[in-house]
Amino acid sequence: MDAGEGNVLFVTLDQLRADAVTGRLAGLAPTPALDRLRAEGATFLNHHTVTVPCGPSRASLLTGLYAFNHRAIRNGTPLAAHHDGLGKALRRLGREPLLFGYTDSTPDPTRLDPNDPDLTIYEGVAPGWRELCEMRADAGFEWPAALKRRGYAIPEPTPDRIHDLYAPRDGRIDGPALYSAEDSDTAYLTDRALEALDVRRWRPWFAHLAYIRPHPPLVAPEPFNRLVDPARVPPPAGPGADHPFRAAWFSEPTQKKLFHGFDGDCAGMAPETAQALRAVYLGLLAEVDRHLGRLLDWLDETGQADRTLVIVTADHGEMLGDQGMWGKESVFLPAHHVPLIVRDPRRPGARAVEAITETVDLAPTVLDWLGAAPPPAMDGASLLPFLDGSEPPGWRDAALTEIDLASPATPTRFQRAWGLGETRCNAAVIRDARWTYVHFNGGVAPMLFDRAEDPEERRDLAGAAGAADEFRRLAAAMLDRRMTRADRRLTGFSFGV
Repeated sequence: MDAGEGNVLFVTLDQLRADAVTGRLAGLAPTPALDRLRAEGATFLNHHTVTVPCGPSRASLLTGLYAFNHRAIRNGTPLAAHHDGLGKALRRLGREPLLFGYTDSTPDPTRLDPNDPDLTIYEGVAPGWRELCEMRADAGFEWPAALKRRGYAIPEPTPDRIHDLYAPRDGRIDGPALYSAEDSDTAYLTDRALEALDVRRWRPWFAHLAYIRPHPPLVAPEPFNRLVDPARVPPPAGPGADHPFRAAWFSEPTQKKLFHGFDGDCAGMAPETAQALRAVYLGLLAEVDRHLGRLLDWLDETGQADRTLVIVTADHGEMLGDQGMWGKESVFLPAHHVPLIVRDPRRPGARAVEAITETVDLAPTVLDWLGAAPPPAMDGASLLPFLDGSEPPGWRDAALTEIDLASPATPTRFQRAWGLGETRCNAAVIRDARWTYVHFNGGVAPMLFDRAEDPEERRDLAGAAGAADEFRRLAAAMLDRRMTRADRRLTGFSFGV
């Protein structure tokens, strides 16, 4: 198979944490499709998102850039038009990048009229992609329209009521969704993808399927809503050490869309509620897995499996009640550690990769597989050598993750708690094989964790004896990364010298 003849199936789940696939929460929900992919491909055990939440993480995923380079650092922050990315690069190869789902990309306002409606939402389409199935969390109307056609008496899907679609029928935390499993958002996206790809199977295709699940609101259709017994689910990690970050995080209600009717009081959540929600989350993973199995079966039935690169990953993780937190806007590992499975028909066989990898590596990997050189600005590097059983020379020994905690419109709870302006209310996290160092801007105290003794990052060693040496080493590593990877778009060229 020539490089230009292969297909690529690039699947992202939203808000899926790594240990639901390869850790302490794995195996509680049936995931035969993921199990099959792991048996036939490479599982990257130390894969990290380089930024949170959804919009920034997908900007990095699709541009191969760290957030400090692309600067689309919040949901709703525009992605500057001059940045290259996977969609543009695929078009230069003569490929049509097909999107089933969403990329949460806000367009560059300097390229649009101020009245352009694309400037009114944050869930736009990244440059270069052709949106064949619109599945947006807050501004998506295609799936609700399909439910209405099928006879559901659903709430009107206006922007302020679209989340009413996720109210359980019986009002219980683990109650079934208003819709059947055959009509869920996950099923609908898969149906649309299979229809569109089936008429394109005679030529090479590139499909990016972006599933909303297991992203909140946490409600699942039958039987997935009670597929996992809450009593079997390990409980969340307990509270961590006192720190201004924790104080600010819990200073106001948050995560109100965690489930229908939730008041946002994470600190006051009852243990039985947390367990029920963790079980529903895993049920939603099982639902996505069932439909991922449909895609794999279709590849087999149509004779395309042996020429299709399959990538399954997540944009970021989910705290899932650990340290009392829910969501992804956190500095702790469950929000940043994500699964990655790559099945390459040219490099078959199961392999577990321990090296530290990042979401910025996926765009270069895809382009490398298609026989193209990644744009020089991309911060990531191809993962294909790992599939051949070797580690590229000079591979990174730490993962970098960034998070912005501010808003240019209304100050966030972090800004109010810390008295910081928009540009100074942010953090960066570096994790090597053992240590985690969290650096806060604006004079907020840093944090240090020894994951060999404290894998849940609950015991802050900032004031411990010997901590100063680790602080200096990790702070230098973080600064080195930023200096090395500062915008490389044009710095590799030299004219007239």
